[in-house]
Amino acid sequence: MNDRPRISHYMATNLITLAPETEINQAMHILLERHISGAPVVDAAGGLVGVLSKKDCLKAALHASYYRDWGGSVADYMSKDVQTLDAGMDIVSAAEAFVASTFRRFPVMQDGRLVGQVSRADILRALGEQWG
Repeated sequence: MNDRPRISHYMATNLITLAPETEINQAMHILLERHISGAPVVDAAGGLVGVLSKKDCLKAALHASYYRDWGGSVADYMSKDVQTLDAGMDIVSAAEAFVASTFRRFPVMQDGRLVGQVSRADILRALGEQWG
């Protein structure tokens, strides 16, 4: 067993989450006002059902400009195939996951529940503290 720090030591736990039924326009304003590039989408039971990014909102805004209508909910635009990391994963494995993907952050799960979010910056900070 390795003694590297775990994602759980560096992840953000005070998350802004969205509901799938939230109007896309309202969700976009939440992301902009909070200065975040995306948010996990959770259902009424607290289960992770997707992620909404500013890019997803941009698609909605483009659609609205064509049709002059901001119709739709978060569920209509969110990414549903969400890649997650486990809270117990070590920071080197997490760094490898970031290098292998285009994602800037991953939802973090523990025992099937959303417990946080880890970003590239979180992992860089963790690596810097370990070997910097």
